[in-house]
Amino acid sequence: MSYDYDLFVIGAGSGGVRASRIASSYGAKVAVAEEYRIGGTCVIRGCVPKKLLVYASGFSKDFKLAEGYGWTVGETSFSWETLIERKDAEIDRLNGLYINTLSNAGVEMIEGRALVTGPNSVRVGDQEYSAKYILIAVGGWPMMPDLPGIEHAVSSNEALHFEKQPDHIVIVGGGYIAVEFAGIFNGMGSQVTQLYRGEQILRGFDTDLQHSLATEMKARGIDLRTSLNVTKIDKTEKGVILHLTDGTTLEADAVMYATGRAPKTDGLGLQDAGVALDKAQAVIVDEYGKTSVDSIYAVGDVTNRVQLTPVAIKEGHAFANTVFGNMPSSPEHDAIPSAIFSQPPIGTVGLTEAQAFEKYNGKIKVFKSGFKPMKHTLGGSEERALTKLIVAEETDVVVGAHMIGLDAAEIMQGIGIAVKAGLTKAQFDATVAIHPSSAEEFVLMR
Repeated sequence: MSYDYDLFVIGAGSGGVRASRIASSYGAKVAVAEEYRIGGTCVIRGCVPKKLLVYASGFSKDFKLAEGYGWTVGETSFSWETLIERKDAEIDRLNGLYINTLSNAGVEMIEGRALVTGPNSVRVGDQEYSAKYILIAVGGWPMMPDLPGIEHAVSSNEALHFEKQPDHIVIVGGGYIAVEFAGIFNGMGSQVTQLYRGEQILRGFDTDLQHSLATEMKARGIDLRTSLNVTKIDKTEKGVILHLTDGTTLEADAVMYATGRAPKTDGLGLQDAGVALDKAQAVIVDEYGKTSVDSIYAVGDVTNRVQLTPVAIKEGHAFANTVFGNMPSSPEHDAIPSAIFSQPPIGTVGLTEAQAFEKYNGKIKVFKSGFKPMKHTLGGSEERALTKLIVAEETDVVVGAHMIGLDAAEIMQGIGIAVKAGLTKAQFDATVAIHPSSAEEFVLMR
C-alpha cells in the first residue's frame, strides 16, 4: 500500500523527537504532530524549568554558608518575576533547538492535536493522514483529585508560571515533584506547608532516604505533615482555605497538587482503533513497544512503565532501530539511575533494602555511612549526608546504591554504571577513593 508517511508520531516530547530523528536517518518519511510546543514535558514544563528553579532557590543557603568561609555577604533580595522571565527565555531557546533538530533531520512538523482514526490513519484538524506505522508518544499529565474546590488548586504546570511568588503555599503530595517544589519555594523565602496522606514521603524509595529527607526538610523550616489530606478547598479574596481530614483548616495564598501523573491518552481515539489500554489508561506494549495493533507503537510516559525522560529517549531510539533500522532493540528497564532534586538532593539506582530483602530471601548485606559534607563544616550547617549500598550476600554483587546529600545526582551517575555492570562489593572496595569527596564513601564502606 502507498502511505503519506512511513511513520507518524503523535507527541514531540523527548521520546517522540528521538524516534522521529532516528527513523528519518534510516530513510523513513516521518511526520510528528504536536498540539503545544516541541520539547514535551521535560523541556517545557518539567525537568528543565524545574531544575532552573532548584538552582535559584539554593542560593539562599549558599549565602549563609559563604559567611563561614570569610565572605561578607551584603543585602540580598530575590525577584520571582526576573527568574520566571529568564526561565521562559531559556525554554524558548530550547524549543527552537528542538525545532531545528527535527527540521534538519527532514521530519515534517504538524501543529495540532492528533486523533488516531484507524491502524494506519491519523487526523489533525480537518486533515487526514495515512502512515505505515504510528507512534504514540504523548506523555503524561498531572492528576487532580475529585474534591470540592479543586478548581482553585494548581499543578506543577501552573506553578512554573505564577505571576507572583506566593507568601504561603501548600503543596499536597509526597512524591518527587512535591518534595522538589517544597524545596524550591522554601529556598526562595515562601512559607511552605506540605501535606501527605501516607505515613512517610517518597513512597517506594529506600526508607533511609525517606526519613533522612523528611528530617532535613523540617530542619529547613518546611512544615511537613503526614497522614493528613484535604477534604475541601474554599476560595477567598487572599487565597484559599483548606479543610483537612483532622478537622482543622489551613489558610494559604496558593495550593499546588503533586499527587501523580496519568498517561495522556484521553481523546486520542486509541481504543476505537483497537489499541488496548490498562486500568490506568496507559498504552499496553510488548518489549519492543508494540501495542495490540501491529502498526501502532508507543514509548515514554504514556506506557506508564518508567516515567523518566532518559528512559523515553532510549525507548524512542530502540523503536526506530527495531522498525526502521533492522536492529530489533528492547530497552532494559532494570538498574535505572535516577535523581530527586530535593534539598538536599537524592540519587538512587537498583533495589531498595526492602526490595532486596524480599528478592534474596533476606540474604543481603547493608552498608551505610552517615556524615556531614565537608562544605558544611565551616559553613555552620548541620545538614548531613547518607550513602548506602545493598549487596546480595551469596554473589557479593551490589544490587542497590542510594545517597542523599550534596551532589548526589552527579555522583550516582557513575555509581549507576557500576551497578548496571553487576560489579561486586569487593570491586568497589578495590577502587581507590577520591579524597576528600563525598563520593569516596561508596568505596570505603566496610
